[in-house]
Amino acid sequence: MPVREMIESYPAEINNDRGVIAAAVEALIDCAQACTACADACLSEESVDQLRKCIRTDLDCADICETTARVLSRHTGYDANITRAQVQACVQACTACGDECERHAEMHEHCKICAQACRRCSEACQALLDKIG
Repeated sequence: MPVREMIESYPAEINNDRGVIAAAVEALIDCAQACTACADACLSEESVDQLRKCIRTDLDCADICETTARVLSRHTGYDANITRAQVQACVQACTACGDECERHAEMHEHCKICAQACRRCSEACQALLDKIG
């Protein structure tokens, strides 16, 4: 995958495990896509008024995941405090979005898929946080 290849090809030392970073970035990209698609699918549902919080949470999570993926893709001048704060925000956003989508998962398959992507992303980001310390 290009994510892993790019991280592996970085010419200087990286302060964290490259495999863990790559896994997090891949999960972040997948989660952002799932959240964006889920929000769009929610807008197409008959009961869109009951999905307003889900849509908002999806869009917030997608934005945070995209930003976090960009932060984790830059290694020059690395600042662990900034990275840690951004990844912690992502864990929080993914947990909130996963919980909200889970509330609708029995009725809407797209919410079920999104909740699963959020859970995977939260786990990948937590694994990275555990390495950052």
